[in-house]
Amino acid sequence: MKQETSSQMLKGILQGCLLILLTKKEMYGYKISQELEQYGFQGIPKGTIYPLLLNMEKKGLITGKMRPSSDGPKRKYYRISEKGLGEKKIFLSEWQSLANSVDQLIKKDK
Repeated sequence: MKQETSSQMLKGILQGCLLILLTKKEMYGYKISQELEQYGFQGIPKGTIYPLLLNMEKKGLITGKMRPSSDGPKRKYYRISEKGLGEKKIFLSEWQSLANSVDQLIKKDK
């Protein structure tokens, strides 16, 4: 992802993306950042992802649980909550509407 992307815009989008990822399976923070990289979100600092996860947990969108790791210390695994599923649905609807509007604007600019 390009460095010029607005930090605040990215955080809002990232929250929706994290909800989508955590719908598929529960994951710990570093694994989430690896998954994001596979979709083009390179270079997102861990200092962005971890506070976002904590904030989402405080809001009740996700739950976290410490588990032992075969690779070292315990890891906190996150999973989406019922409230998070509802928030994901809202995000997808709002994203589709925004994407359609931007697409229309771009087409008229050509």
